[in-house]
Amino acid sequence: MTDILVLGGGYTGVAAAIRVAHRTRSTGARVTLVNASPRFTERLRLHQTAAGERLADHALTDVLAGSGVEFAQGRVTAVDPVRRQVSLGDGRTLGYDKLIYALGTVTDATVPGVAEHAHVYDDYAATVRLSEHLDTLTSGTVIVAGGGLTGVESAAELAEARPHLHVVLLTRGRPGSMMSRGARAYLDRALERLGVEVRAGADITKVLPDGVELAGGELIHSDATLWTTGTRGLPLAAESGLTVDERGRIVVDRVLRSVSHPDVYAVGDAAAVTQKFGVMHGTCQGGIPTGLGAADSLAATLLGRTPPPFRFGYVHQPVSLGRRDAVIQFTHPDDSPRRWYLTGRAAIAYKETVSSSPLPQFRLLKRGLVPVWAFGLTAGRS
Repeated sequence: MTDILVLGGGYTGVAAAIRVAHRTRSTGARVTLVNASPRFTERLRLHQTAAGERLADHALTDVLAGSGVEFAQGRVTAVDPVRRQVSLGDGRTLGYDKLIYALGTVTDATVPGVAEHAHVYDDYAATVRLSEHLDTLTSGTVIVAGGGLTGVESAAELAEARPHLHVVLLTRGRPGSMMSRGARAYLDRALERLGVEVRAGADITKVLPDGVELAGGELIHSDATLWTTGTRGLPLAAESGLTVDERGRIVVDRVLRSVSHPDVYAVGDAAAVTQKFGVMHGTCQGGIPTGLGAADSLAATLLGRTPPPFRFGYVHQPVSLGRRDAVIQFTHPDDSPRRWYLTGRAAIAYKETVSSSPLPQFRLLKRGLVPVWAFGLTAGRS
């Protein structure tokens, strides 16, 4: 019996676990998913949680039911790729023959004060703490640091749901800079309509208990600071001796195996995956296909087949602008913008379709079917 461990119970880890369990059923492989929390977090919707919306709570045991995947709750503290063992915080040790590493990333806290004073989206509990803090404010200023898609969605969501608070979006570049001119203009108008103050060209050098400091010494007061400016891989990967890149992500080969330890597959935000256009950046759009791709590669290996190289291309950049507006920028495979984009009601419908609850898609995976997450996955999977 082959023991397969999947570390991480987010979108990518769950998708990989269900897929590999289905694909290796004939081999008698045993698949176990390890996660620190017993709940499945819809990380795509954490900005809604921050704004005060309470989403449905899904137990991982329920999500995995009927898939053949066993669940083990525990926080991973060490991976030994030589002994092929994983250590958990409660003293347990789990052995494996093959490992899928899907532990994701954490907020890049290299700017002084981020770890001590900023709110982050590292997990559901941290997001709830932000929401509960905002509940105590009858007025005040909320700073959202970072003009990427997460920062834009968060600023819009908070401004719409909590109009009594002044939301300031601080970004080095222009919000939505990766979009086409028309889509950027629409995004700008939406933020202005929602009352979000946008300060481009802002270089934050320090986060303080009651604000931030910019390069040049300017201080901006805030009653809460949300940090969305970048992520890094967990130190765990490098500490385990796995080859990582400058952001701590595990470097993988063409079939998503660690270049230093081929019994380890890395997926999602935790992996540095190179395609023709360069290294993939961390998004759910790219993360879940890597989970499916790694599962297929691993299954093919166990079945004595040669796994095909993983190939991926981006399709879109979906951005919610509160609950009643959105903009969808369609992209070339390298994520550069095409001419076409959607706005308003059409964009809302599209966004809700591609980022709706994953549970129906997990059910498709259990039956061996390809879900809508396969957008961008072009390696001939089935």
